[in-house]
Amino acid sequence: MTPDNTRRDRIDRPLRETFDRYLQDKGKGRGGDGGNYRRNAARELERFAEWAAGERGGDNWSGITPPDADRDPTFADLDERVFREYARHLAGDRGLKQNTVQTYYRYVSAWCGWCVNEGYLEAHYAQRASATAPLPEDDGRKPGDQQAWTPEQRHAITRYVDERAREAIEAFTTLPGDADPTERQRARYAALKAARDRALVFVLAYTAVRVGEVLRDPDDPRRRGVRWEEIDLDDGSMTVYRKKQQWDAASLPDPVIGPLRSYRKLMDPPTDRWPVFPTFDQRTLADLVRDELADRGRRPEEVEERRAAYVRDLLFALEEDVRPPSITTDGARSILRRLSEAADVAVDHPKHDYLAPHGGRRGMGEVLVRAFGYTVAARYLDNSEEMVRERYSHIEAGELGDVATEALDEIDTGIGTETD
Repeated sequence: MTPDNTRRDRIDRPLRETFDRYLQDKGKGRGGDGGNYRRNAARELERFAEWAAGERGGDNWSGITPPDADRDPTFADLDERVFREYARHLAGDRGLKQNTVQTYYRYVSAWCGWCVNEGYLEAHYAQRASATAPLPEDDGRKPGDQQAWTPEQRHAITRYVDERAREAIEAFTTLPGDADPTERQRARYAALKAARDRALVFVLAYTAVRVGEVLRDPDDPRRRGVRWEEIDLDDGSMTVYRKKQQWDAASLPDPVIGPLRSYRKLMDPPTDRWPVFPTFDQRTLADLVRDELADRGRRPEEVEERRAAYVRDLLFALEEDVRPPSITTDGARSILRRLSEAADVAVDHPKHDYLAPHGGRRGMGEVLVRAFGYTVAARYLDNSEEMVRERYSHIEAGELGDVATEALDEIDTGIGTETD
């Protein structure tokens, strides 16, 4: 079967046919048959399938398939408008609390992300801003309940990517001078990928930047991913497009400098306009080099002959200065999911079973608030002190609890002394 036929087969697959495989991947125990997440996800996916087929949603809802189609909903029927309608359907159920609506939608959104990785969908439609817009604010969740990388988790993931990058770079740089060119290319590609992953993890773990400030957002052309020209390793700073809709400097603490410096040296980008975190997706890069070199007047047969000399199109793009796009925010989630599993990081969280990108920012927020207080943390996080106090109110509550305990101990001790 050709790649196009395989793709068509996946697109035409009924939604329900993927549920068992997804739930098995997410389940606990032998065969992935157990776990609360699997049970809850199965329930919500079935409700989504019934709604998509027109079996839920009221008398005026006929489902997502065309009126003249006598079949079950397939992946060809899905786009961000479908998920927007489902978000509106959930939000319109007056019997559900706001945070419950968010939770139910997340089960379906997680399945959507899995479908992207498995090749059933082109994009993570469920996480598009237009899809999630009808969802209510999750004001029932305490700020401290949101995922934040713990020091143990941060150490585990950074240690893993650091060791992996060191091994890959050493394997490449210690190749003998007469090594086979293909072997050298494969070693360089492996080193580049490991170095990119390490740099990305360290940036997310220590800078507290928002993932959308350093990577590409397909829905916002201004967020095209940070470039090398926007990073100053000597000054320890990085210029990013902030949430407040303006360019601003973000700090690069010492732990981040080494991985970025090593990665840049290995990549040796043709120009500083190259993205720091380019996509390594082979299909994307293959189309890109063909189109770009055709625009430069290169004949297709000449391009294919040159491509054949490289084991990966990323290496060809570096040689020809064909600038690839940055990885997307969805791509970062996929990378961290893969790395969290490979590093065997223990994650116990109702929403994410891996170290999510925003958890690195929140984890640094925890560290800064506890070490230096809310004012310093607010400056580093590029937030108002009021917002930081609200989001990390659980820290202050815990500290006040310790103060109250100490006060009670002093009073109780005093009463005991007077009694004696």
